[in-house]
Amino acid sequence: MDAKRGFVPEDVRNFSPEAVRLMRTASRHVCFLINEGYDLKQASTFVGNHYLLSERQRLAIMRSVAVDEQAAARKRKQVRFRDLAGKEIWIDGFNTIITLEVILSDSVFFRCMDGAVRDLAALRGTYRLIPETDQAVHLLTDMLQEAKVRTVRILLDEPVSNSGRLKAKIADIAEGCPFDLDIRIQRDVDRELYDKELVVTSDSIILDHCRSWVNLTGEYLHRVSRTPLQVWEQG
Repeated sequence: MDAKRGFVPEDVRNFSPEAVRLMRTASRHVCFLINEGYDLKQASTFVGNHYLLSERQRLAIMRSVAVDEQAAARKRKQVRFRDLAGKEIWIDGFNTIITLEVILSDSVFFRCMDGAVRDLAALRGTYRLIPETDQAVHLLTDMLQEAKVRTVRILLDEPVSNSGRLKAKIADIAEGCPFDLDIRIQRDVDRELYDKELVVTSDSIILDHCRSWVNLTGEYLHRVSRTPLQVWEQG
């Protein structure tokens, strides 16, 4: 079974050092256009056609960039990992677990303009547990214990396949943890998280709506000295 979450063989070519250098140039043009009011998808299509970028490369740029005001606003709402003791946190379950699986699978992941870490693993209603799932959940629960959080609420999307199996997996691994744990399977996870504080996610729409968020994946990468790809050009 192929356990490399979010990886396709073409990624070796799509994200080679030479390709990433080209994508950074392209991202500079995309950022200019979206800051001038152009739609992100239209801008990435126009620039992607000019630089002959693949669909995976265009998607990586779209997930990595943001309007300057958006990126700044998201960074202002970020809460430091060391400030979570005694707090209640909300976790975008599939979003967080899948990104950790991608990292543990040595697949492609990115550091984005808003500081979030994102990947190219498209969920689209289907999900299966892989060998890295256990490790990802252990990693998540270990970090939450270290942070000394009081309550953890994990939301899983109801329409996604195997959401029940992932819920059972998380509950089994988290048994005995010192925090209160609430795992819910529900239909509209994004909207549920819109007005919450201390949300663990990299979903850009949730980041724009929530009151504050925690970059748990970024904290993990810092600790293990893993450097994500950066396909946008720092200005």
